[in-house]
Amino acid sequence: MFTAHKRESDDAKQSVKEHLENTAERAREFASQFNGDDYAYTAGLLHDIGKYSGGFQKRILENGKKCDHSTAGAREAAKINKFGRILSYCIAGHHSGLPNYGSVTDVGIEGTLNARLNKQQKDLPAYDQFFSEIDLKGINMLKAPEIRHFSQNSIGFILSFYIRFIYSCLVDADFLDTEAFMSNNSVDRSTNYDFELFSKQLNKRLGGFKGDGLINEYRKKILDDCIEKAELGKNLFNLTVPTGGGKTLSSLAFAINHLIENSMSRIIYVIPYTSIIEQTARVFKDIFGDENVLEHHSNFDFDDDEDKVKNKLKLSSENWDMPFIVTTNVQFFESLFANKSSRCRKLHNIANSIIIFDEVQMFPIDYLKPCIEAIKQLVQNFNSTVVMCSATQPPFEKYFKELKPVDICENHTALYDIFKRTEIITRDVIESTALAQELNKQEQVLCIVNTRKHALKVFSMLKKEGSFHLSTLMCPAHRKEVVREIRQRLEDKLPCRVCSTRLIEAGVDVDFPTVFRAMSGLDGIIQAAGRCNREGRLKVDGRLVKGKVHVFIPEKEFVQHQPEAFKRPIGAAESIIRNFEDISSPSAIEAYFNELYELTGEGIDVKKITDRLERDAINFNFCFEDIAHDFKLIENTTIPIIIPYDEKACELIEKLRYSDYKSGILRSLQPYTVGIYENEFKSLFGMGAFDFISNGGITSKESAILKKDLFKDLYDKDTGLKITEETGIGIYI
Repeated sequence: MFTAHKRESDDAKQSVKEHLENTAERAREFASQFNGDDYAYTAGLLHDIGKYSGGFQKRILENGKKCDHSTAGAREAAKINKFGRILSYCIAGHHSGLPNYGSVTDVGIEGTLNARLNKQQKDLPAYDQFFSEIDLKGINMLKAPEIRHFSQNSIGFILSFYIRFIYSCLVDADFLDTEAFMSNNSVDRSTNYDFELFSKQLNKRLGGFKGDGLINEYRKKILDDCIEKAELGKNLFNLTVPTGGGKTLSSLAFAINHLIENSMSRIIYVIPYTSIIEQTARVFKDIFGDENVLEHHSNFDFDDDEDKVKNKLKLSSENWDMPFIVTTNVQFFESLFANKSSRCRKLHNIANSIIIFDEVQMFPIDYLKPCIEAIKQLVQNFNSTVVMCSATQPPFEKYFKELKPVDICENHTALYDIFKRTEIITRDVIESTALAQELNKQEQVLCIVNTRKHALKVFSMLKKEGSFHLSTLMCPAHRKEVVREIRQRLEDKLPCRVCSTRLIEAGVDVDFPTVFRAMSGLDGIIQAAGRCNREGRLKVDGRLVKGKVHVFIPEKEFVQHQPEAFKRPIGAAESIIRNFEDISSPSAIEAYFNELYELTGEGIDVKKITDRLERDAINFNFCFEDIAHDFKLIENTTIPIIIPYDEKACELIEKLRYSDYKSGILRSLQPYTVGIYENEFKSLFGMGAFDFISNGGITSKESAILKKDLFKDLYDKDTGLKITEETGIGIYI
């Protein structure tokens, strides 16, 4: 017998033949969601044939030296026909990641697919026994992939996507079969979910839409539209609902009914920021149970592996085999353009799913074109339905001509008029001192500015009683506590003055009678207005009135160093203010986005991702590693500092110092980190503010911990980490 795996607990062995056949069958099942069955099956059958070599058998049975066991399968796949190269990428990279194709002259150590395929026979362990054990019948009949494309200019993009999805099927099937054997089938990977039951649970919650009043009447109308349109087939849908219209629950009602109608697999809810994801995930968990909702983003902590539910969720974060996923734009889109197995395992579970994008106006402009192309592929070739949700829907129709998006709620203007609860007042420059004076005259008021420095300056001049500051200088755990206190004071009708960066804008459910907003893009202004008079219940002298949103220009100090990516939206917004009486109307919003995209021009694909994939399509010569490296929605310009904020943080820091397994602890410490810029880091480093954790004998600035004995001096209970330099612009938070 040729051994693929050996179980340490009882010395049991799994044969290579069994592992290849199991992996092939699993991969075929996964790929059946998008007509990739034959490709995935063949990839599974060939991926580990290098384990038939004497070198590998010596390694696994006698702890011999490492042995290349993936190149063999990649070479056999390349021999099948011209489509075999699709599998060569997947097999060669099933441990190390999808490689670049490279050059025909690449050899040996260069790590490209071509270098692997060009290996001399003497450098490759012999694997001839494979042919006597594995039935190759039929694998020489690989046909062109069953994919649709509407333009010759998108073939490369489509093929690269198809390869990533086949790769996902292979690496997940490989991992799951290995896990099943090594654990002796003790790991819970059950995936039998009852969406009829979930539908009943949601309907129970939706009883809240039946209250009295005009607002609730129209919320019910939006819900009814969602349920009616759910009967349609898989497609791209727009859900344009004003703030306060019940968008989250209505979109969820559409998704569950659409899933049942079209026999789909799961619901994926995608949100712009980690700072707002928790409250949405909480809504899902309260309805469907914690055990059925995976919250997948950088700040979530699976902290108790002894708990069966949490352990199942932790395992599911690797491949998204759950009924409900709540995640971020960054996690979702970067996975679609990734090349590493850890990021790509989940991709096949996106196929045949319903994907709801909340606040689509916050798609990153610099990567808008590849993000739009990805959405098109999910609908066209991977049997998914996509719902684009926003109160300020960008005019994406011109990018989706082939798909003909369906509007779930058709009368946007009527809905806008019904849900209009604010009056937007545009003003000239208001300096910080005058701004603070205006805020101090208000009992309850929210002020949103664009930079951390501006937020600190205004906050320092507010009355101490009932005043709060929010920015990314505060760790997420700290911000969470402050938001909880803000909500309580608002509910109790106590004084509450908040000065925040834009992190409070999208999805943080607070309700102020008055809001001040520093000039920004129009979408930011309207998001700020969504924190004002949310329920339309504001009264003066017993009669209902609109909330006031004051849009002002900050003093020169806070606008002179704005990056170009921030100036463009402001320029477009200023144009709308000059030309529209009501800047929050549907027609003003459409004009704003048209002007913004015109100002941006070719900048909607700043790294030329789509152009490079089309160029690479010739002979399937893709640069997967390079694309993954370049596709970063948030450029990592900040350095994470771990804050000893509370007792739990201090305990985790102590574990981190002595543990050999630091990655899990670092993940648990995400709620206790603050990102600072290079010059800010240098300033604090010069003061001796940090301890550093050694990882394998190496220390780096990415392992910095604020010294516990300096915590009280350098971390303020109201404003967070104290820094002496400022470069951060609010758009990046």
